[in-house]
Amino acid sequence: MKRVLLSSIIIIIGITFISRLSYLQIFSFSPNEVLEDPAIKRVYDYPERGYIYDRNGKLLVANQPAYDVMVIPREVRALDTLEFCGLLGIEKEKFIKSLNKARIYSPRLPSVLVPQLSKEDYAKLQEKMRHYQGFYIQKRSLRDYDTFSAANVLGYISEVNERDLAKNPFYIQGELTGRSGVEKQYEDILRGRKGVQYIQKDRFNRDIGPYKDQIMDTLPEQGKEISITIDKDLQEYGERLMHGKHGGIVAIEPSSGEILSMISGPTYDPALLVGRERSKNYSALHYDTIAKPLFDRSISFEKEPGSPFKTLNALVALQEGVITPETSIRCYNGFYIGRKKRGCHCGGGLRDLNSGIYNSCNAYFAGVFQKMFSKYPTSDESMDVWEKHMRSFGLGGYLGSDIYTGRPGRVPNKELYDKWYGDNRWSWSYIYSNAIGQGEIAVTPLQLANMTAAIANRGHYYIPHILKKIEGEDIKDSKFTEPQHTTIDKKHFDPVVQGMADVYNKGTARWVKIPDIAIAGKTGTVENFTKIDGVKTQLTDNSVFVAFAPVDNPKIAIAVYIENGYYGSRYAGHIASLMIEKYIKGFITRKDLEKKMLEKTLEHEYAKPYSGKEFKINEYVW
Repeated sequence: MKRVLLSSIIIIIGITFISRLSYLQIFSFSPNEVLEDPAIKRVYDYPERGYIYDRNGKLLVANQPAYDVMVIPREVRALDTLEFCGLLGIEKEKFIKSLNKARIYSPRLPSVLVPQLSKEDYAKLQEKMRHYQGFYIQKRSLRDYDTFSAANVLGYISEVNERDLAKNPFYIQGELTGRSGVEKQYEDILRGRKGVQYIQKDRFNRDIGPYKDQIMDTLPEQGKEISITIDKDLQEYGERLMHGKHGGIVAIEPSSGEILSMISGPTYDPALLVGRERSKNYSALHYDTIAKPLFDRSISFEKEPGSPFKTLNALVALQEGVITPETSIRCYNGFYIGRKKRGCHCGGGLRDLNSGIYNSCNAYFAGVFQKMFSKYPTSDESMDVWEKHMRSFGLGGYLGSDIYTGRPGRVPNKELYDKWYGDNRWSWSYIYSNAIGQGEIAVTPLQLANMTAAIANRGHYYIPHILKKIEGEDIKDSKFTEPQHTTIDKKHFDPVVQGMADVYNKGTARWVKIPDIAIAGKTGTVENFTKIDGVKTQLTDNSVFVAFAPVDNPKIAIAVYIENGYYGSRYAGHIASLMIEKYIKGFITRKDLEKKMLEKTLEHEYAKPYSGKEFKINEYVW
């Protein structure tokens, strides 16, 4: 009996041990336990980021192989530091700093010691890595650009920082993330998902094979390819025209809100922010305080819109019934505010809506502004109505697009003027500059282009956006496909559009007319000030131009804003006309305009505030 009992106990204990071991081996493990086990090494397999194409399927961004030197601090043994640093191409101080940073992050987990080795450096280093215990090479991919343009649109990727690590557990130290542009906005789509392989190590710290027959291993998932709305050829052409000029250009397809080009000048080659030279190149771009190539002027440059804004004041006045297209106002080569005369360059005479637009008459639109504000009993009521109309065109806000960051612009309101002058203690004459697109109104090139698209569509626009397809499938987000209606009735747009068409036919842009394309546009010249040694100083005027074409079936709406570009039809008007022709025809016939824009720069204007010498403004140089 004792023998049977003893045997039974032994069998039960044996079954218990076997069951427990089986459970632990097969069923019971957690990733967290594996991470803490020093006998298990993780090796990540990084996927390629998704490719980026333009609207026509032309490649913009692909990938190239690169290699990171990784370190597991607790496994590092004595080594010839100078020799190793020589192979890595870094200073000893940099090596020590990176190694200490890796120890702080985790002595057991791998960290990037030297990122983004080239294929040539990798080939030289690979055979000698076995002599340096605790170090290994990990393959990854970097961006490879098939264009020299669109850096502000595409953005760049860089190593995650402490804030990224704390915010998103997906990342580990040394990984890359989208830092700006499309790369940042669509990071979750482009990055894919990394795979992981667990390696069992013996007591001598040697790899002995896969852990648990690879049942915990995962394969990488490639990032998804996307197509963006940008037209590669148009973007590249626009950036060529912007050489030596500061400003922003945005072109939109009115029927969809898709952004055809988004140019910031000066810009830079996106390839500069790839590889081991990225940090040095970024610093050089960041500390260029004159050109400011990292400042995206297409979405962040907030300035007065100038005369293109007159078209909106005309539409508001028509909607409010205070004018008709035939309403006439006399221009005395200017207009009076009290006893003080304000200037106008239209030539003077009797102006109606059409001639007021195509001659860009300040006196006419000051009179229109006065009529609109005289309709209501108080200035506050008038301002509320005016502000509501302006905001319906997408001004004074972020538009709700998928465009990263940017600035909201500014539409002044009654609270601002009540604060300045007192409640109902001001009138239209205090704020008349808004009648001609100066004063307190401020817009970005993106907002100007969207405003122009709304006029082209005769009263509605689609929220501007940059994403077109994911993995070849069209994006059908109702946010971007539902029209946003302005507060202006459709019937009021025709006389304004006719005036804009006559800007090209017989007005301020007749010199930049394009053969065989009916274009509607509006020039703008905006006073430009800066502070020099604390003193407000006037510089050469900013050049502004908005346009859409063809007039009756718009394919493109564009806004061009050139700092220190003189009057509207000069630099901005030339560039807008050329880009419209390039997009619609695919080639250029106005070689005279093109030659000027490719050869002429405004660097002499941008140098004036820093020269320490006296200078003239608006001095004709052509």
